Amino acid sequence: MIANKEVQHLENSAVKLTVTVEKDAAKKQYQDLLANYAKHAQIRGFRKGKAPAKILEQKYGEGIREEATVKLIEESLKQVFEEIEEKPLPYSQPELADEKELGKIEDGEDFTFAVVYDVYPDVKLGSYEGFEIEVPEVKVTKKDEDRELEKIQEQNSMVVEKAEGAKAAKDDIVTVNYVELDEEGKEKDESRREDFVFTVGTEYNLYKFDDDIIGMAKNEEKLIEKSFPEDYDYKELAGKSVKLKVLVTAIKEKQVPELDDELAQDVSDKYETLADLRKDIRRQLEESLEKKFREVKSEAIFDKIIEGSELAVPASMLTAELENSWQRFVQQSRMPEEQLVQFLQIQGKSKETVFEEWKPQAERSLKVQLLMEKIIEKESPEVTDDEVEAEIRKQAEENGQEFDELKEAFEKNGLMEMVKNDLRNRKGFDLLIEKNKIKTGKKADYLDFMQDKQ
Repeated sequence: MIANKEVQHLENSAVKLTVTVEKDAAKKQYQDLLANYAKHAQIRGFRKGKAPAKILEQKYGEGIREEATVKLIEESLKQVFEEIEEKPLPYSQPELADEKELGKIEDGEDFTFAVVYDVYPDVKLGSYEGFEIEVPEVKVTKKDEDRELEKIQEQNSMVVEKAEGAKAAKDDIVTVNYVELDEEGKEKDESRREDFVFTVGTEYNLYKFDDDIIGMAKNEEKLIEKSFPEDYDYKELAGKSVKLKVLVTAIKEKQVPELDDELAQDVSDKYETLADLRKDIRRQLEESLEKKFREVKSEAIFDKIIEGSELAVPASMLTAELENSWQRFVQQSRMPEEQLVQFLQIQGKSKETVFEEWKPQAERSLKVQLLMEKIIEKESPEVTDDEVEAEIRKQAEENGQEFDELKEAFEKNGLMEMVKNDLRNRKGFDLLIEKNKIKTGKKADYLDFMQDKQ
């Protein structure tokens, strides 16, 4: 069936595959389809299935030719892909090249077509050892523990109505009705807002009247005049002066619990004292710090590995990576995708512009994955069944699950190999850190380091 096949390598791990199908096979594909249609065709003036082939060709020839061509190409590609090494990536659909130059499969000549698609990239791994990188000196301090304890206090605080006659103050949660007045003092209905809630001092309101609210009591009404600079955040108010009528309808305050053993017990049954809670906070902070150090070291090492290696990320692979990131972004936003797109449009963005912003990081991430595969292939770090079980046991403990149940779920859903691959990758990163020199640099604050502000 296949008379000839030729693979031409293009840029960015793409190929052009040119296939020539023997003329007899091409013609037979057309004639078989034509004969099949002839058996079932209902054409006026002829009994069903009795219309001559020429009549059928005159009436439906173009459509039959196109269908036969598609089938011939599909069958040919299926055969060729079993014979050549340059197979398309799972997410790279072969596309016809030079579609206008396609011949006619029924004209008695060899039928030639070409498709382009992405293949797995050729990765030329450079050196991955002997580098010297520097990381800052960072330690968990009591200040970091105290900051986490303050967060816990906030999370366990209660919002309650302030006492009768109490005045609004900074950090209070107030509910207001407000409306803008025109030059004659009449209310502008389009600006009216009722039961608007915000925290005093955050300026999370259009007119930023936080300071004007301070000192007001519940059910108190006030006329406020505001002037806004030319560079004000909201363009509709920039450079303008307005009058507002504001009515406070509720004032609430946040009651923060005492930092004591009772709070620790409220957080979890596993804590009996505040000291227990503080000890666990330090453990979590140190684990997070170790994880961050690992990321920083790995990124610095891979910057050098990428620089000394040769590989081109296929366009379809990059598109798939961006689409995966987009789906995670949608899930994290907790909005329907259409609503998220509308929200981006308000900010002057689109899915396409977001992809452009993400593209450099996505391309780097793929390069790291591809290079890591080569390193693991070369170093062959071993992962034992005992290590896989230990990892599942750890995950079970962290998530409060039974080990046997979690292991069974992993086995049932075919996830054991995923766990093994994850452990193999971790060993690969450990190996990279061992093979390169890590130098301790200047001291840095824990929070700054964790937020990449050092």
